[in-house]
Amino acid sequence: MCYSGQTSPLLRQTLGTICLKEGLPEATIEYLQHAISQNPKHSASWKSYGKALLLKRNQDAIKAYETGISVVREKSNIQAVKEMIIFLKRLKK
Repeated sequence: MCYSGQTSPLLRQTLGTICLKEGLPEATIEYLQHAISQNPKHSASWKSYGKALLLKRNQDAIKAYETGISVVREKSNIQAVKEMIIFLKRLKK
């Protein structure tokens, strides 16, 4: 079911978060890329995606956080924007 694309962004975000906690960044990235493609304004997916990329690729993590901030800001999820700005500042130090 998951590989056929018949899942919700929330399920893929949840699976990605579980993979992140288990130390599986590549699986995390794959699940979260699908979640974001299904719902580009899902703030939790952007936050987790940035964290996963941070484990593998700093420049990609920076781009993900910058994109996530602009997308989520339009949705008015102020808390998620603040959190991603903090992560982004830490990355750029």
